[in-house]
Amino acid sequence: MKANSSSQRAPLSAAWLQAELVRPGGFWRAIQVVERTGSTHDDLLGAAGRGAAQGTILVAEDQSAGRGRMGRRWVSPPRAGLTFSVLLRPAAVPSARRGWVPLLTGVAIAAALRAEAGLDAGLKWPNDVLVNEAKLAGILAEQAGDAIVVGAGINVTVTRDELPAAETTPTGGQATSLALEGATLTDRGQLLVFILDQIERWYLAWTGASGDAAACGLQRRYQGLCQSVGREVRAQLPGGQLLTGVAREVDDAGQLLIQTAAGLIPVSAGDLVHLH
Repeated sequence: MKANSSSQRAPLSAAWLQAELVRPGGFWRAIQVVERTGSTHDDLLGAAGRGAAQGTILVAEDQSAGRGRMGRRWVSPPRAGLTFSVLLRPAAVPSARRGWVPLLTGVAIAAALRAEAGLDAGLKWPNDVLVNEAKLAGILAEQAGDAIVVGAGINVTVTRDELPAAETTPTGGQATSLALEGATLTDRGQLLVFILDQIERWYLAWTGASGDAAACGLQRRYQGLCQSVGREVRAQLPGGQLLTGVAREVDDAGQLLIQTAAGLIPVSAGDLVHLH
């Protein structure tokens, strides 16, 4: 049996997480840890439709139908990663600014990993967390009515032979995990608390500024962590169109501005490949 098999990976303690995160008057209202589900994202979208409160957290030890962006699957061995979704209701934020939710989540994850796990984590627009150019985590956000469910899948103790092959990842890149990168912290419960603390901090600042990412410092922090800015990139847009140029900046709506031969083009969604 492998040393890192699921039988030897410690389960999350729902009681400890509840005590750490859910407090009277606090932002996080409820947390549930399930052993297995199809998708925390889909489960929480359903709960949102039934009126679940902002600040609801759902964590799964194992997912059978985890989703990434554009309907892709997210696969991780049981208890080898953090797979969670949170429910947000940013009523004070105009819809045009809500594209910042997944970017905000990326900032929170990268900041927590840099501060608590000793990793030089960065971001690839719009939804990847990278370490040494390899993908460590993916983020998915989806709106349902006035609610947004944002989720993340983070490889924690995934071993080399448990990772997907580079050619099977959406943009042909290599995947990695905290353990493989020599993280100083791989306790999933502690990591989750640190990440959720960062999400709370940035979300409250952003909503307090009515979604103005520049005013609350989010835009500057994101661009400081974003490894796409300043590089030659190729973007595959949702309709299949390919766009090549230099990523200049992330604008106030969270779009990536790409300088192409035809001019500066804003991109709101797509798969990005770093070319150089």
